[in-house]
Amino acid sequence: MVQNYFVYVGTFTNLKDGGHRSEGIYIFRLNGTESKLYPVGAVRGLLSPSFLALHPTGRYLYAVNEVKQFEGKIGGAISAFAIDRKTGGLTPLNRQFSRGADPCYVSVDKEGRWLLASNYSGGNAIVYPILPDGSLGKETAFVQHQGSGPNAVRQEAAHAHSIQMDPTNRFVLIADLGLDQVVVYRLDLQKGTLAPNNPPGAKLPPGSGPRHLVFHPNQSWMYVANELNSTVSVFACDLINGRFDLLQTLSTLPEGFSEENTVADIHLAHGGRWLFVSNRGHDSLASFAVDNLSGRLTALGHTPTGGQTPRNFNLDPSNNLLLAANQDSDSIVTFRLDAATGTLTRTGEVTAVPRPVCVVFLPAE
Repeated sequence: MVQNYFVYVGTFTNLKDGGHRSEGIYIFRLNGTESKLYPVGAVRGLLSPSFLALHPTGRYLYAVNEVKQFEGKIGGAISAFAIDRKTGGLTPLNRQFSRGADPCYVSVDKEGRWLLASNYSGGNAIVYPILPDGSLGKETAFVQHQGSGPNAVRQEAAHAHSIQMDPTNRFVLIADLGLDQVVVYRLDLQKGTLAPNNPPGAKLPPGSGPRHLVFHPNQSWMYVANELNSTVSVFACDLINGRFDLLQTLSTLPEGFSEENTVADIHLAHGGRWLFVSNRGHDSLASFAVDNLSGRLTALGHTPTGGQTPRNFNLDPSNNLLLAANQDSDSIVTFRLDAATGTLTRTGEVTAVPRPVCVVFLPAE
């Protein structure tokens, strides 16, 4: 049976180019047979709902409001929505201030009890309880990072970029671009508080700028996309103690490419056989094969994303289709993934979306 999905697209509403301007969160229905996105609607009037996260039950969606000031307060906000599982529509529930400028990532713990958000410009992160109706309660934890890195322009201070749970739902990992470190905390699942872990985190080579990360399904390896030096790093995982040891770092760019580029998103596919990383500048998806014994990567090549600045991409839950969100060309381009070879092939479907930043899938009932 071919599965259909609702697809939610987060966008920037405060960027303009050639008159194109986003209005909020766009909702589509993906027909798995046709590989085509059909517009369902949009939640308009939202301020830069750039990054999105679904609740494990599929009943709620959360969005950052990625701004420096929100309703007169310094910092952005996190907005909560209820999902109509029949139509895919979103109903606003409430929002909480993020206590930091430019919240750029949001995630939910595996039990659906706590929401985690990171503030890029604020260099900090925050935890909220998820109430029984899906709305957000008052914060239970707040951590502020301090420090800098060798890149004077981009690493002048801490920049918490992504925040998520490890597969055991015990550790919180924050990829801090400014510190060249994935900082590790222990989450109290009863109180929603954060405590520094010992060891405190995973260090990246100076100037790397860690941005996003993903765990292998076997929980033995972690892969980190490094924005500033266009690399991907492999770590061995000890998820009993929250320890991560660097195994390998590879470039995401073809040999000889010397133009400006920054890495963005990272995803594994088909049980961890294939890894993909998006390049902004080269405007491609770098493909890697994952060794099933060591976790190490072998570079396979690059697939153009069919647009400019692929800030985000995602695979549907069946791993048959990949949607690449090209922020600066206002498009989402659809690819089909060959499970046997890891090859990406364009389907011919291109969907117009202003300033797409994040793509998430929800199985349609």
